[in-house]
Amino acid sequence: MSIEISDYDRAWPGRARHAIDEVTALLPGRIVLAEHVGSTAVPGLPAKPVIDMMVATADLGDVLEAEEALRAIGYRRIETGMPERLFYRRPGYHLHVVTTASWDTRNERLLRDHLLGNAADRDEYGRLKRQLAAAGDDADAYTRGKTALIQRMVDAARAAKGLPSVDVWEE
Repeated sequence: MSIEISDYDRAWPGRARHAIDEVTALLPGRIVLAEHVGSTAVPGLPAKPVIDMMVATADLGDVLEAEEALRAIGYRRIETGMPERLFYRRPGYHLHVVTTASWDTRNERLLRDHLLGNAADRDEYGRLKRQLAAAGDDADAYTRGKTALIQRMVDAARAAKGLPSVDVWEE
């Protein structure tokens, strides 16, 4: 299966907002914070047409207890091995559930904000994504091929906030 990279679509933020509203309505009181993250959250950045959302909860167990509600609208939990995170997928959407305690230091949020404020890095990242996608259909190679650039940008974003560097691969 080939990797599809699309030009930025102005409909992506609205799709994200709708999906976030849907999830927070299903889990009243359990979701404290919610944002659109990932490449589809950055105007002008080409992306796989998958909406990534990150939501925060006081306790991951609160979301696990209500997981049936997420399943009812098509989300399936995927075991990723990422610490302190639940990951759900449905066609066209990824839902990352993290704790409020880790919200301010989440690399996905920091990278998004860095790309929003740095057009040169956004454009470099977009070019790399297109090159990697054109090189083949290996999703793992595509993801790993972006790692060095993402690490550099996340390191810069973390340093700007006085945060230590951490490996962008959460394993």
